Amino acid sequence: MIRISTIFIAICMVLVAASLGLVLYSVAGISGSESAIVALTALTFLILYNAVSMRLRDRTDVGSQIADLSRGTADLARQVAEFGRRLAAVEGRLVSANSTGADRIQAVVGEIGELGVLVKQLAVSVASHDDILSAGVPLPAPAIKPPQKELPFPTEGTNVIGAMVAPSVVVTEKPAGARSEAQVLTAVRAAVEENRLDIYLQPMVTLPQRKVRFYEAVTRLRDENDQILTADDFIGIAEAAGLIGRIDHMVMLRSVQVLRRLMVRNKDVGIFCNMAAATLGNPTTFGQCLDFLEANRALAPSFVLEFKQATFRNPGPTESEHLAALAQRGYRFSIDHVTDLRIEPRELADRGVRFIKVPATLLLDPRQSSTSDIHPSDLSDLLGRFGIDLIAERIEGERAVVDLLDYDVRFGQGFLFAPPRPLRPEGASATGGASPNKPQESSHGPSNGPGKPASTGGPAIDPPRAASGNAALARRAAGPG
Repeated sequence: MIRISTIFIAICMVLVAASLGLVLYSVAGISGSESAIVALTALTFLILYNAVSMRLRDRTDVGSQIADLSRGTADLARQVAEFGRRLAAVEGRLVSANSTGADRIQAVVGEIGELGVLVKQLAVSVASHDDILSAGVPLPAPAIKPPQKELPFPTEGTNVIGAMVAPSVVVTEKPAGARSEAQVLTAVRAAVEENRLDIYLQPMVTLPQRKVRFYEAVTRLRDENDQILTADDFIGIAEAAGLIGRIDHMVMLRSVQVLRRLMVRNKDVGIFCNMAAATLGNPTTFGQCLDFLEANRALAPSFVLEFKQATFRNPGPTESEHLAALAQRGYRFSIDHVTDLRIEPRELADRGVRFIKVPATLLLDPRQSSTSDIHPSDLSDLLGRFGIDLIAERIEGERAVVDLLDYDVRFGQGFLFAPPRPLRPEGASATGGASPNKPQESSHGPSNGPGKPASTGGPAIDPPRAASGNAALARRAAGPG
């Protein structure tokens, strides 16, 4: 629709052109035809000028409208990007919730399976008792045994470790008594020279499934009277005497042999081997260890070297260079003897640390939330972002396991699951249990308590299946038969 202003301008231009022609005709004395031509020419120029001015004004208006449209489009793009980010966050939360739910369902299914096995065992035991009662045979008197804490062996991995530990022989760590440092040093030196070094294995299990995932190689020395010297008894003296390097090399050699035997039955198993800071800082001793580790580089994914927290907190240039050499060859590190939760996960991950062992009492100590930079319940997630797994060690009670599950701890170690067990000699039978066509010994027979091997010289028997949570309560309620 033509605007009124346009019509008014057109009328004005016609009047101006007509007035110009009339003035030329009446005043200048020009003829009528010439005056009309001049008037038409003036009208044409006025029309052209108006058209050009309107085009320029329209171009300015269109430019401002395009700029406004561009700004609106940019705002719309930002809003779409924000909605996409929020949608991705919601999808991530849904995936995490589904994964957590699946893990919990799997744990419940495993618990139900254990309860089913226990119920079957209880039914068989009750049926055998009924048969004995109906036959009129008196029941044997139960053996009186001192109260001991139950040490159930983990469910998965029993066949592996059962073929390597010596459950049919009671191994007691006799107290070495009050000895002077000179006597301990003499015993340590003799044990190293005569190769009286034993490797004990203590499992690390997944939580809450309690499946064996790793083993820690624990060192024990024997003196001339076969009395056991634990690591706490001889480590400090051996370091002062310069013997710790030879001990670490011997332990490393034995641990690699054990790992090869374990991997025959389970490729996913791993071993933690301790290395002292003195060995790491001694170029000569470390060179021997590095040559041995280089020769067994294929086992690096399953062989974890363990150091104290103080070693990583204040490493010297020599220690840093040696750690880098180990990491370059594919070996992973673990940290134990943690005394506080002031941990820098990014720096540790860059150095090759993949596991951190923290005592359960330290994790569950309420005072740590005020003295550390992060709350203990968030430590597992923080370490997981940098590829480090948290292992709770020295677990001795079921209550601690329940509290640690609230902290999202995925691995545990302690006497609750299994104590360190000695290795079976190389030439011993590796059956790890009774033959299928031979009847297994009943649990009515004499024993040395839950989790303890029998002292008789009979055939090796697999350690009992582990029972977790409600399954453990059901086993205790079922009694010895």
